[in-house]
Amino acid sequence: MTKLRRLLLSLFLAALVGAVLPVTGLAGGGPLPDMGTAGNYAVLAAATVTNTGPSWITGQIGLSPGTSVTGFPPGTSGHQDIANGAAVQAMVDLTTAYNNAAGASTTATLSGDLGGRTLVAGVYKYTSSAGLTGTLVLDGGGSTTNLWIFQIGSTLTTASSSRVTLINGAQPCDVFWQVGSSATIGTATTFVGNILANTSITMTTGATLNGRALAGAITSSGAVTLDTNRIIQPSGCGYSVPGYVPPPAGNVLPATLGVPSELIGEIPWLLLIAVGSGTASLIFGISSRRRRRRNA
Repeated sequence: MTKLRRLLLSLFLAALVGAVLPVTGLAGGGPLPDMGTAGNYAVLAAATVTNTGPSWITGQIGLSPGTSVTGFPPGTSGHQDIANGAAVQAMVDLTTAYNNAAGASTTATLSGDLGGRTLVAGVYKYTSSAGLTGTLVLDGGGSTTNLWIFQIGSTLTTASSSRVTLINGAQPCDVFWQVGSSATIGTATTFVGNILANTSITMTTGATLNGRALAGAITSSGAVTLDTNRIIQPSGCGYSVPGYVPPPAGNVLPATLGVPSELIGEIPWLLLIAVGSGTASLIFGISSRRRRRRNA
């Protein structure tokens, strides 16, 4: 029985370690861009973070070198790092990630609207602006480690009620939007991925993001502007699940943005971790009771 307990415990601990280790996704352009400490934030900017209405951010906010974060409340978010050492380092790491994404080898150069397309993993380049009207589908092909990088020369703009949909194991943490100037996420758009913008990110009324809004990769005037938005910082790719953030008063946006990323793929990591932790606790509890009985 002792050997069986040890074997079960070893299997669960191995699964747990495998679940939390960073994933190295590959696309045609190479390895996953390393966001460093910038990945610890749902919203990160150089100059300002401005919010209007009951935005709900599950994740942290960072700002440097600027000091102006406004609109919280009525919005709610996780911990805020404002012009401190953590924020300074996050902005340095954002610049590195932005440059790495911009320098990835291109799989294909695109033109025209992203809406109506289904794209497998790869590095897709727009030499100037890119737009999304309707639905863009990202197909993981049955793998949870595939990578998408969109290199956009100038602006990214989505029309109202547009949508990015992930299928067949695609993960939010593996989607990168490297934007040469500004990104505007239109009203009621459901967007996915890490937005790495050179200057600014604007999320208009009711837009949601399963990803990160990171602005000011190169310029110190980078700003993030929010208006009644829902942002969930994705876990995976070496980053843990963000802490709980209560909804703001008057919230009208969903608590979750679809199925959690850990459960999209073939292996349900959150369920595995929960079962493993519970089983390990049970095994330790039984062992402790038996030892106490023997020692009584």
